[in-house]
Amino acid sequence: MYQANNKRYEQMVYNRVGKSGLKISALGLGFWHNFGSVDPYENQKAIVHQAFDLGITYFDLANNYGPMPGSAEENFGRMMATDMKPYRDEMVITSKAGYDMWDGPYGEWGSRKSIIASANQSLMRLGLDYVDIFYSHRPDPDTPIEETALALDQLVRDGKALYVGISNYSGAQTTAMAKIFKELRTPFIIHQPRYNMFDRHIENDLLPVLREIGKSAVVFSPLAQGLLTDRYLNGIPTDSRAAKSSSRFLQPEQVEKTLQTVRKLNAVAITRGQTLAEMALAWDLRQPEIASVLVGASRPEQLVDNVKALNRLSFSDADEKAIADILLVHEKNNV
Repeated sequence: MYQANNKRYEQMVYNRVGKSGLKISALGLGFWHNFGSVDPYENQKAIVHQAFDLGITYFDLANNYGPMPGSAEENFGRMMATDMKPYRDEMVITSKAGYDMWDGPYGEWGSRKSIIASANQSLMRLGLDYVDIFYSHRPDPDTPIEETALALDQLVRDGKALYVGISNYSGAQTTAMAKIFKELRTPFIIHQPRYNMFDRHIENDLLPVLREIGKSAVVFSPLAQGLLTDRYLNGIPTDSRAAKSSSRFLQPEQVEKTLQTVRKLNAVAITRGQTLAEMALAWDLRQPEIASVLVGASRPEQLVDNVKALNRLSFSDADEKAIADILLVHEKNNV
């Protein structure tokens, strides 16, 4: 039977989520990849155990994570019913609704029907009475934001979620949702956007809004699907994600466009005594509005390496300038 590391809280950093009372681990475990029905269950358990042993308490799921859709929640539910059951109150477990999940007009987007049905299904797969945070996974262009907000609020009032969040909303959309949640007194505390050195769109749009309204972000894709690691420094390995013709998220041409920049960033990381991945994670966390970064893993050892980012979170003015200059050249060359 799994016994958690009794020193698990000694090395992790825990950040307060906006002005709420909740703290979450600076690194969270994402279930987007490697936790589906096609992935070995014993390896999934080993990754979750390693994450928790390292002090990671934030576990990020969604209704359609797999493949097959729903299978990541089912697999995590198996763990929660056995190995992780004694530790439920030490974990922040999240789920989301909004992307394609089931056939027909109610299996996606943000209607009240879809949000509440999806949450109920997620709780059944997870085997839980509630999740700690439930997100609207993306804004729905055909549903009034009031309807989506009221559906999320209902989940809290029904005891199915402790807090609510939104994901992939623009700054203006976030402002509008926050206003409704404030009127409803809904515990809306967090936003989940994409953010990394190659995708900084939230810096001038979303982060100022979060600062103004007192909310935090937990960001996904901090390593840009592996580009911001040493994985592609010397080309595209045959067993890499970019080499797979079925990959929708990383193509060989993306690697080629970023290779020169990645090598320059890696040189900065070396001067800091970090790997490129460690520096990329720390770089995200330097933003005061970002409470946590989501990391994925295909094996437990990757998490051990990721947590080393916490050993050096500060950036000198020289580090900041060197990275900014590299990224500026990259952006000019890829307009």
